Amino acid sequence: MNNEKEPNDRHGIESTPHASLLTPNTSLITPYPFRPSWWCRNAHFQTLWPTLARRRPVVSLRRERLELPDGDFVDLDWTTGNARGPIVILLHGLEGSSNSNYALGMLRAAEERGWRGTVMHFRNCSGEPNRLARSYHSGETGDIAFLIETLARREPKTPVAIVGYSLGGNVLLKWLGETGPTSIRVAVAVSVPFMLADCAARMERGFSRVYQWDLVRRLKHSIETKRRRMARAIHITDLSALRTFREFDEHITAPLHGFAGADDYYARSSSRQYLRRIAVPTLIVHSRDDPFMTEAAIPAASELSPAIAFELHSHGGHVGFVSGAWPWRARYWLEQRIPDFLLPHLRL
Repeated sequence: MNNEKEPNDRHGIESTPHASLLTPNTSLITPYPFRPSWWCRNAHFQTLWPTLARRRPVVSLRRERLELPDGDFVDLDWTTGNARGPIVILLHGLEGSSNSNYALGMLRAAEERGWRGTVMHFRNCSGEPNRLARSYHSGETGDIAFLIETLARREPKTPVAIVGYSLGGNVLLKWLGETGPTSIRVAVAVSVPFMLADCAARMERGFSRVYQWDLVRRLKHSIETKRRRMARAIHITDLSALRTFREFDEHITAPLHGFAGADDYYARSSSRQYLRRIAVPTLIVHSRDDPFMTEAAIPAASELSPAIAFELHSHGGHVGFVSGAWPWRARYWLEQRIPDFLLPHLRL
C-alpha cells in the first residue's frame, strides 16, 4: 500500500506484519498491518495531524437536499467527476461534514477509482440548522435507512457502499445490525465508539479532555443557533454549565430524542450489542491507542458476526492512520485500505 521505503526498526516501527495486533480481549489479527510514521507515532499526533496539518484535499462537490418523511431534511454533497458508477456514502463523525479532511480525502480516493462519493450530513451539520427541534446522535439510524431506500428506488442496479467514521461508524454498525440483509453491498467503519458510556468517561481523563472541550463547545454552538425551536424539549438555560459529553447528553441529547437520560441513551445507542447481527460484508478498522476510548470498549472476536473483518492495530489514534517517510510527504493509509476492501464488492 505504501511503496515508498520507510524507516523501520531504528525508529521503533514494527518490522513484522503481526507484531502488535493483539489485545487482551480479542485474538484478531489483520493481514494488512498499518505502520505509523516514525515522526507521528504518538496517538495524539496521529489524531491531530490529519485535521491540523494536512493540506486540504481538493474535490469538486454538488449539493442535493433530501427531504425526509418527518418534514426535516439532510444535505448530501456529491462528487462531480463521475456521472455513473458505484456509490460510496460517507457518514462523518461528531460535528463533522464534507469539509472534514478525512471525508474529502476519501471522496477523492473514491473518485479516482471511478466511483461516485457522497457525504450524508447528519441533521444540523451541513451549515444550515435543521427544521425540527431534534438533531442527530450516535444511535439515530432512520435517516441513513431512508437514504438507502431512496437510492434503491432511483438506481436499483447500482452497487452501494457505506463508510462511517467515529460517530458515523457507530450509526452505521447499529443500522447494519438492526437491518440484517440490505441492498448495500459492503460497509467500512473506522474508529468506532462501540460503548458510548465508556467513551464518555474516557474523554474526561488526561489530554482527551482537550478533544472533549472542543467538541462540546461546538455542540453547544450548534444548539444556540436553533434554541428557539427547542424551548419545549430542553429545560437547561445556561449551556455554559455543560462541560462534558455526559452532561451534554443528559441535558440535551436525551430529552431531545426521547431517552430517559444519558445512561439510557448510551445503553440503547451503543453499536457493540449489534455486531453479531450484521449480515453485510463489513470491515472495522480500529487502533488500540485511540484516545477517545479504552481497550475495554473493543469487542471480542466472539461478539462479531461472520460478515465482519475486524482489523485491530497498535497505533493509529482516532481516525488518524498517518504513514509516510517525512511530514511533508505524509500518507493517509485509510484512503488506500478502504478502497482496496470495497473494490471486489463494487464491480458492476
